[in-house]
Amino acid sequence: MIPVPGFEGRRVAVLGLGRSGLAALRALSAGGAEAVGWDDSPESRDRAQDAGMELRDLGARDGFEGVDRLIVSPGIPHLYPTPNRHVAAAMAAGVPVDNDIGLFFRSLGRGEWLRMDQPPRVVAVTGSNGKSTTAALIHHILTETGRPSQLAGNIGRGVLDIDPPQEGGVVVLELSSYQTELARALTPDIAVFTNLTPDHLDRHGGMGGYFAAKRRLFSEGGPDRAVIGVDEPEGRFLANQMAEAPEDDRLIRVSVEAKLSGPGWLVYARKGFLTEWRKGRQIASIDLRDIAGLPGAHNHQNACAAFAATRALGLSPRDIEAALNSFSGLPHRSQLVAEIDGVRFVNDSKATNADSAGKALQAFDRIRWIAGGLGKDGGIGSLAPYLGRVSKAYLIGHSARDFALALADVPHEVCGTMSEAVARAASEALPGDTVLLAPAAASFDQYPDFEKRGDDFVDRVRLLRG
Repeated sequence: MIPVPGFEGRRVAVLGLGRSGLAALRALSAGGAEAVGWDDSPESRDRAQDAGMELRDLGARDGFEGVDRLIVSPGIPHLYPTPNRHVAAAMAAGVPVDNDIGLFFRSLGRGEWLRMDQPPRVVAVTGSNGKSTTAALIHHILTETGRPSQLAGNIGRGVLDIDPPQEGGVVVLELSSYQTELARALTPDIAVFTNLTPDHLDRHGGMGGYFAAKRRLFSEGGPDRAVIGVDEPEGRFLANQMAEAPEDDRLIRVSVEAKLSGPGWLVYARKGFLTEWRKGRQIASIDLRDIAGLPGAHNHQNACAAFAATRALGLSPRDIEAALNSFSGLPHRSQLVAEIDGVRFVNDSKATNADSAGKALQAFDRIRWIAGGLGKDGGIGSLAPYLGRVSKAYLIGHSARDFALALADVPHEVCGTMSEAVARAASEALPGDTVLLAPAAASFDQYPDFEKRGDDFVDRVRLLRG
């Protein structure tokens, strides 16, 4: 646990008693605060009480009397589309609002850290797609090369639940826009921006607000080094804002769409080869094509970002290359589940929007595509350039018929359920085909989250083996 100092004897309220909320309560109490929690769900309140947490009804008339700060869990809106009523009440009462990420960063650099010869470092990864794989890959590279590392934030453990990092250790954080938009302190040593595509637009009031939430990781205090994907206009703008001169190597530009040039620090992937340039000279080259855990151009982008971040931490290209080759990938992200009679079954349940599904479609040929769920604004029209790879689509969930209309002449079948889709795809697949779950939609019509959807796919595939 990371105890949170600075609130000794003061009352701090935590709204939302899921994983991060309970961790925040424990960390605040350990730091000497009078920590109280609230959740509108009776089940969540019961779990918190069973864990020994003190509750305070923030919806009561005097709910914020004597409260010095409100800590809000990531899923709770504070501005768009409308503020949560408790957050609105806190703001009306003048109570400052923060989240667990802000508490984490304000707690660093104190106590034991001041006496270390090599203080721990923090790498924070944000972006629309690939941030989980990039963060996990950085953690994997560090672990494989003998550097003590902890993975936390939106992946792994809650950020305040990790062990206090030791001398020379690294904390790798995956941060969503929900986490970066509200944190009052954001001071990583290295900040990584993978890419930006439309997502969560209702939560952020549009694309500009979404980008602004991501940009805060770089503007609120400023990292020592920034690794920025420059394949979208927003990434190029952010890179331009961070650099003081073309040769400023506090910035590492990353691309999988262009051969980068210039006097700065550059990492890009072309035709399956990762290349590093610095000060106009090539430093390293790595063949990514046969790394099973990193299929497709989107994973090559993740590899470039992880390579750049770990190079900024002082690791050698040779050590990074060896670690890349041992990376097995993450569940629900281009996860090879099985190969049965020459047919591959791949679980990319995390592809919850059209852009991430498009990246999955580009990674394979002869695809039996399982798609559908709770569709997002914009539908799947943007996937038209990749549909030539699809032999047939098997559509599930709420948006199955909308997807069917969008697919037009592409062979497709409305299956409704995962069970039916897997069975139909498996029965029609030929050796060399890939049965790919890349839904291009949220899961909440049929599953509580994308993990449960992916688990269902995996279970159905395993049943095929008998």
